[in-house]
Amino acid sequence: MGIFDKLGQGFGTSKGVNIEEYMNSAEMEDVDLLHEPADIYIKPVTITSEKDIEPIQAEVSKRNIILLDISELNKRPNTRNAVVASLKSFVEKINGDIGQIDENRILITPSKIKIIKRKKSGGK
Repeated sequence: MGIFDKLGQGFGTSKGVNIEEYMNSAEMEDVDLLHEPADIYIKPVTITSEKDIEPIQAEVSKRNIILLDISELNKRPNTRNAVVASLKSFVEKINGDIGQIDENRILITPSKIKIIKRKKSGGK
């Protein structure tokens, strides 16, 4: 009998705790046991429709950086263009930045974080 079993009996409960189940529970979803909380997070997000714009804007407003997967939207070019235009307008208003990394990914940053979009040449 382990210490947790003894504690459980002391509180009137004898049910065992499944550690793996607890760690996968919703209340542990945002807990990072290995690192201190950060001021800014880089969050990968997949966007599938225009209704996903608002949560993305909320994350950027919290000063998080979004790595946006638009591969689903690439199947619908008109929707993709509308979503990207909306996000671009939003980041311009907050003095953030937006840049396309490749065909399927876009980087969105909050205010005072800028993306260098062109490499400088190695020469003078």
